[in-house]
Amino acid sequence: MSVEFRLLPFLSFLVLPFLPVAATAASACGEPATAISAVQGNGPVSALTGQTVTVEGILTQDSRSKGGFGGFYLQQADHQTDNNPATSEAVFVYTNRDTGQPGMRLRVTGKVREFHGLTELVAVRSIRMCGLETKPEPVTIELPWSMNPESLENMRVIFRYPLTVVDNYNLAKYGELALAASDQVQPTEYLSPGQQAHRRSASHRQNRVLLDDNQSVRDPRPVPWPPMGLSPSTTVRAGDQIDRLAGILDFRFDAWRIQPAKDPRFLAANPRKKAPPRPPGDSVRVMALNLGNFFNGNGQGAGFPTPRGAESSAEFREQRQRLIQTLQEPDPDILAVAELENDGYGSASAVAGLARFLGNHWGFISTPGNDGDDEIRTALLYRRDRIVPVGAAARLTDGVFRSGGRPPLAQDFRRTVGEQTVRIIVPHLKSKSCRGAVGEDQDQSDGQGCYASRRVAEARALANWPGANSRDTRSAGTLIVGDLNSYAREQPLSVLSRAGFASMVHQFHPCTRANCPHYTYRYKGEKGSLDYALASKSLRPLVLQAQTWLINSDEPRALGYQGIVPSGQQGPWRSSDHNPVIVDLKL
Repeated sequence: MSVEFRLLPFLSFLVLPFLPVAATAASACGEPATAISAVQGNGPVSALTGQTVTVEGILTQDSRSKGGFGGFYLQQADHQTDNNPATSEAVFVYTNRDTGQPGMRLRVTGKVREFHGLTELVAVRSIRMCGLETKPEPVTIELPWSMNPESLENMRVIFRYPLTVVDNYNLAKYGELALAASDQVQPTEYLSPGQQAHRRSASHRQNRVLLDDNQSVRDPRPVPWPPMGLSPSTTVRAGDQIDRLAGILDFRFDAWRIQPAKDPRFLAANPRKKAPPRPPGDSVRVMALNLGNFFNGNGQGAGFPTPRGAESSAEFREQRQRLIQTLQEPDPDILAVAELENDGYGSASAVAGLARFLGNHWGFISTPGNDGDDEIRTALLYRRDRIVPVGAAARLTDGVFRSGGRPPLAQDFRRTVGEQTVRIIVPHLKSKSCRGAVGEDQDQSDGQGCYASRRVAEARALANWPGANSRDTRSAGTLIVGDLNSYAREQPLSVLSRAGFASMVHQFHPCTRANCPHYTYRYKGEKGSLDYALASKSLRPLVLQAQTWLINSDEPRALGYQGIVPSGQQGPWRSSDHNPVIVDLKL
């Protein structure tokens, strides 16, 4: 869980000059005491905040061990509740006193406080053991929330149905997994940008719970989930499910959490899959991948750290091994890549090194002097034994791409044994990162994130670019393939759609609110596609299939080449943060 920095009340034994009647009049077990439900109240903040009270309940879960939260959870016995579903029957007691153990009735005197939304007792003056007693029965709950979870704060609960992992980003950092009733699709995959999409995303965030690890430790080692240990071969992917989830419903750092009573069961509902096979017969396979900042230092095994990507030669070798396997396993003929170091085309360049490690039969397209001034660029590589470039390559370097952008690259290709050509364009539009955003580039709360206006301008420039269409009379059409940093219903895709370009992955595998089987990215628990294969009208009949390969975005970042798992991982998993797009053409 998120790291909590608080001073334990080491001076809590000191006698204070004044105690309210509620704290002094009942010191013996079983005598009148303040009901825990009265401490909690029926609102987000206790009406007794700042008052010293005496409560009596059952210790349900202990978190006083090293690395814990420095206290325990105390819940009213089932026969002593107020039968009001709007009030919680439990409270967190923040103390370093070691009195009591789970299943024991305790009488506690302390001060009521709200700590970042968590109602608790602090400055504990006394804890009296009152014997063993049956723990309260857990309340059966489910997501999405059917009640205000505030009414169950600190209580024992059990989830009725399995929950789906929607985010594992903080797994190794805080020991957390974000769970929801089902996988959550980015709203602008199926809704136009606007207030409805923005509200839908907010609803997604509100109807989640974090599986925590009962710890207040940053970078927990070993990583707590899955219970058998995180490793290259044992992962917990977004889309997997967790069953038999029971424990304390806790609220810390603006999120509802389950502090589990025991390890839940992990279900591989989204298993790793092999690369999609090529269709039967002759075809041209085009594959697009954001490489996740492929920087090769000085190209001779040194020159690290670089401005982006690997920080050492060892990290680079790990990154390269994963990317090479990712790029080779689907057996593509043409590769369209993004986030490649913009360092020319010499033998020590990143693109030349990538081609060498792919194999002797790989070549790349060069556009020296036209690659823009960004640290990264797009590139095209091809199998020289299968594919022939036709004519000169072109970059869009005018207008919005004159400076500060990544100029799209276009090249015609044909099969070595064919005449028909296809024009491949690889763009990489402005990211959604808000760094430096001002004015209309700021997030407009419409679901599109920051710099939407910049991406729209780049999409218009691409749609109006004469170079988007081949001059070759044998051309079958144009395929725009790459990272557009926009979801399917956002404005840049609308601009390109009006220009005649349609998403082939969405044509074969459409996304709805309930189902989105092919996607390339996950962000804060929502999945969708930022990467595309957009075909012109004339090319669409020649598209045999289009899909994504779910190898990266569902995997924990801890399994990446810069993660915490020892190096030497075999397989393509988490070679980048984007999934590749794969499209097969009949030429």
